[in-house]
Amino acid sequence: MTCYETIINRRTIHDYLPTPLPEGAIDRALEAAIRAPNHKLTNPWRFNLMGPETRQAITELAVIVKSNGRILPEDKQQRIRTKFSNPPEIIAVSQVISSDPFRRREDYGACACAIQNLCLSLASEGIGSKWSSGAITYHDETYRLLGINPEQEEIIGFVWIGYPEVTPETGRTPLAEVCRQTP
Repeated sequence: MTCYETIINRRTIHDYLPTPLPEGAIDRALEAAIRAPNHKLTNPWRFNLMGPETRQAITELAVIVKSNGRILPEDKQQRIRTKFSNPPEIIAVSQVISSDPFRRREDYGACACAIQNLCLSLASEGIGSKWSSGAITYHDETYRLLGINPEQEEIIGFVWIGYPEVTPETGRTPLAEVCRQTP
């Protein structure tokens, strides 16, 4: 695929096949990620690859977080466990925190570009991904499990990675509705 075709065909994947990823795919995607534009070359991104023990602990934490103080029926707990164990890989992405609000905003933009590069690199190899956020990504225990100091870094999302079970079709607003030209 050309770069354009990869961009046009990339989709957010929710369900993954249990197929292992090819050797080096994650490393190639991370190399692409760190090539993202970043003002002043701050390199604000950090990538946290979850090993099996951490992944299991994060999965159980997700059950607790999603229960929101209630006792969930076993089938709902199992759905959460399945969701978190479904993709072959999950990477937590964090951003180094700058005390300068302008820099912090610029760095978030750079991290978003890095995540897009990561996802596009994977898509170019037929591998799906999803950038997710939510309560699990900012829970204190998530920071502890990943060994991230929340005073130095902020988790900005998890990237789920694997071969798609289903590739959804998505509609987009026509370009003419979101693009203006000034005289």
